[in-house]
Amino acid sequence: MSRRRPSARGGRGSRGAVTAELAMGLPLLVALTVGLVWLLAVGIAQIRVLDAARETARAVARGDDTGAAVAVGRRVAPAGGEVVVSIEGEQAVAVASGEVTGPGGLFAFLPAVTVRGEAVAVMEENGGGP
Repeated sequence: MSRRRPSARGGRGSRGAVTAELAMGLPLLVALTVGLVWLLAVGIAQIRVLDAARETARAVARGDDTGAAVAVGRRVAPAGGEVVVSIEGEQAVAVASGEVTGPGGLFAFLPAVTVRGEAVAVMEENGGGP
């Protein structure tokens, strides 16, 4: 009785196929990871502009100087962010915005994303104590 041995050729072919599939799939996985990290960066920037607007509106409502309040907001906002304050009746309105650039590489075609946040705070009465 003769035993049939699997040919070495069949084993190599399947190993080569796995290598080829990995070589084709790895760049796709890297691109997907970069895209997800970029979306995370946009989400973080959105949270930061909301926090900047909230801090600025609170500071103005407490009676702080508008310039100082805007400076606080700019420290909280993403790099290069803008903070604008207006007082409308009994409310302080702060609007913060910033821009998040794309990750480049495969995503170089994507435009920069502008994130914006707005907060409103009621003006506090000054000098009225218990």
